[in-house]
Amino acid sequence: MTFGHSLRPWKHTLTAATWAVLTAGIGGALTTIGPWYYNLTKPVGQPPDWAFGPAWTLIFTLTAIAGVWAWRDSETAAQRQRIIFIFVVNGILNAGWSGLFFALKRPDWGRIEVVFLWLSVAAMMAITARFSKRASLMLIPYFLWVGYAAYLNCGVVRFNRPFG
Repeated sequence: MTFGHSLRPWKHTLTAATWAVLTAGIGGALTTIGPWYYNLTKPVGQPPDWAFGPAWTLIFTLTAIAGVWAWRDSETAAQRQRIIFIFVVNGILNAGWSGLFFALKRPDWGRIEVVFLWLSVAAMMAITARFSKRASLMLIPYFLWVGYAAYLNCGVVRFNRPFG
């Protein structure tokens, strides 16, 4: 085994971790919690603000692990391209939701976009399941959390409209 070959697994792990941190960082930068957010009427079941950081940290960690496992268990370049594609699409949708809801103060647009985010998580689960069942299972918390976020988003729209 050559030195370069022994680093290859770490390269994939580092790439997945970097993508997760980048997605989380962009989403976090777009999430401005201030008077506008605090004045919104929230639906029943809204968790405390401090719970979102640990929840998203766990979700991004599990998602990065799932991506690495699916990548390592796939066999062809085409399969790896599908994995990369759906993870990139999901990252864009994830950060995009924060931009719509918080930066643009358009929960009504976020309510539409969160459906695509949720579907992208379902697609990630379906694609990774072809190569790694355990990778797909790692995405269940993300799938459930986005469904919960959709419920919260719909409640904010219902209790606070109109927007824009």
